[in-house]
Amino acid sequence: MKIAVVNIGRILNGEWRNPYTEGDAILMQDGLISKVGTLSAADVEGADVVIDAAGTTAIPGLIDSQVHNTFGDYTPRQKTVGFLESYVHGGVTTAISASEVHVPGRPKDPAGVKALAVAALKCFEHFRPGGMRVYAGSIILEPGLTEQDFADVAAQGVWLAKAGFGAVKSPFEYAEMVGWARKHGMITTVHTGGSSIPGSSGIWADHLLAMRPHVSFHVNGGPVAMPDEDFPRLVHESDIALQICTAGNLRTALMLGDMVRKADQFDRFLLATDTPTGSGIMPLGILYTITHLASLTKMPVEWAIAAATGNNARVYGINSGFLQVGKDADMVLLDACVGGTKTEPLDALCNGDIPAVAAVITDGIPRFVGKSRNTPAGNRTVRVTRCDIPQDYSGAAH
Repeated sequence: MKIAVVNIGRILNGEWRNPYTEGDAILMQDGLISKVGTLSAADVEGADVVIDAAGTTAIPGLIDSQVHNTFGDYTPRQKTVGFLESYVHGGVTTAISASEVHVPGRPKDPAGVKALAVAALKCFEHFRPGGMRVYAGSIILEPGLTEQDFADVAAQGVWLAKAGFGAVKSPFEYAEMVGWARKHGMITTVHTGGSSIPGSSGIWADHLLAMRPHVSFHVNGGPVAMPDEDFPRLVHESDIALQICTAGNLRTALMLGDMVRKADQFDRFLLATDTPTGSGIMPLGILYTITHLASLTKMPVEWAIAAATGNNARVYGINSGFLQVGKDADMVLLDACVGGTKTEPLDALCNGDIPAVAAVITDGIPRFVGKSRNTPAGNRTVRVTRCDIPQDYSGAAH
């Protein structure tokens, strides 16, 4: 399928250093972006679907780099079906598992955690709730795992490993397992801050510096943050990616945003929601965190968006997160909301307002065009102007 999106007001590409791409159109084919900037008349004529962006702003699909999925589009913590599809209506096109720790009765022995990771990975390989891509199957580090266990699951495609919920006597015991996971090509993540569920332990800077994972999850708290004095240690004494989440401590999230900018370490700054948990379900969580950073600090809004797109993509080594040729065709059109004080979506974000999500495309397929069920309507009329396949993508059923 070929999709042409024309009449775009601004193209925000997911890079924080050079965030804008000149032009007003994007062409997608077979799930990938094939042209960004200017399209010829032949490009538009050859498309199966043409979308008039009506001057809205195009951004890469948002990446929620910490989602507590289980199996299917269901969360046992909040007893809710369909939360992942709802997140798509908040502009999230990719979710990365924080491990399937909330599976009821989850196994805790080596054979069980290996089986759980492989099963979750396989279940989401071809299941795309609402069009979202879910990277599931993060092996939970438990005592008794050996290096061979990591080799076994890596051979079956598991590429994520999570420390923080195992029955270890001390978080320092994770260090060897994190090293084995890294050796076998896995992206390693670690719960950070106070205990989030009964049975988990607090993890602070000393533990993280001993473990050296790729990503420190929710450094601003999930939901309880690290001590303030630990933040500069992680920024200046490590190369660990530092993720903040919506379901955490807002004050320390803003503090870390200022800290990484001053230290010229912004590539390591990532956004996530850390939901669904006891904090609930947050379809607009990533957008809210972007508004917090853009309206309550001096962080450029383009940088905040990059922390939820390109930065996440680079740290995790995935092909989404950028509006660039050859990248996954995941795109969101944003507008300012009707009735707001701002007319442009980036200005609205800087004002602390949620923007209107006017369209979402994932894997080169429009998931809805016109309005999101989770945001107010936009000022502009985004619409499909031509469709040569039997689908109008209006999302009217919602």
